[in-house]
Amino acid sequence: MLNVSAETVSSSWPDRCEHWADAANDAAKVRTPRQKNPEPLILSGFGISLKVDRGALLVRNGYTHHPQTNAPLRFFPGDLDNPDRIIVLDGSGSLSFDVLSWLAEQGISLIRINWNGEAVCVAAGSGYAADQKKIDWQRRTRADETARLEFASDLVTRKLRASLATLKDVLPDTPKRRAAISSLEDGLNEISRNAHDIAGLRGIEGRYANRYFSAWSGIEMKWTAEKRHPVPTAWRTYQQRSSILSGKKAKNWKAAHPINAMLNYAYGTLESQLRIKALSEGYDPGLGIYHHCKKGSPAYVFDLMEPYRPVIDRAVLAFALSERFSAADFIMRKDGVCRLTPPLAARVVQLVSI
Repeated sequence: MLNVSAETVSSSWPDRCEHWADAANDAAKVRTPRQKNPEPLILSGFGISLKVDRGALLVRNGYTHHPQTNAPLRFFPGDLDNPDRIIVLDGSGSLSFDVLSWLAEQGISLIRINWNGEAVCVAAGSGYAADQKKIDWQRRTRADETARLEFASDLVTRKLRASLATLKDVLPDTPKRRAAISSLEDGLNEISRNAHDIAGLRGIEGRYANRYFSAWSGIEMKWTAEKRHPVPTAWRTYQQRSSILSGKKAKNWKAAHPINAMLNYAYGTLESQLRIKALSEGYDPGLGIYHHCKKGSPAYVFDLMEPYRPVIDRAVLAFALSERFSAADFIMRKDGVCRLTPPLAARVVQLVSI
């Protein structure tokens, strides 16, 4: 008889998928009988299906492993159990125009995030009712260098303060962490002293972002079942936020480390939520004040994201340092890019929903 250890069984793909699905269920927020459901509905895998059936939305989640049972979910108009947003993580499937109409009527947003953590589609349930006064404010503030610098300086100041909180509360005490904390405290003073224009402010922000992430260098995740699922050497120690796979110019896409892969999904989730917020409040998501306005880019959403990024970092870091992972929780593509398995991606999205 083949003797299979408990560690071997628990490290298999189906068991790891079930592990993260159970963790997500255990972490679901408790609500009062009259409170609207605060949790997003997160879908992933192959064969995702959304359709309208006899006035209700019928949802079937995708398949991520075998064996797996996916009972259909039925949402009725006006029900408090309805999510305020549905997040589709990569995967495949289908929906109809009737579904889009049903979601709009119920004020439910639909978001699709690809494997790289990019929000590739956001259909705001509230629609987009432009508020001309707010759009005029965006244009005036961007055109006025003094007002623009004041707006942007506030964003970066809040970002540095949140970065300090993340360093102090989550990372272990090391010389790199202490140096980064001291540096970012100096950075708060430098903004008021030396940020005379947007270019100068961007330079300050970039310098201190590098020092912030330098404190992450050397942190290690905890691993299990390594005999069955060996851990790549590059995953053992975190080195930097930018990916070594993105070419000569440092970029954050094409994550080569699990923590960066989790951050990409987390930032994509943040972007989608703030885009919905901007749309629902009547702002133009593409009319950035601090960030460059580029065709197709939600520059104003990127503005709004800045102070929240360290908050997202905090959630991802705390999760990455407290859990014990298996290499089966991640997928390494042929080009070395690290991706999350769908259930783990869903757990990360749940962690960072604001």
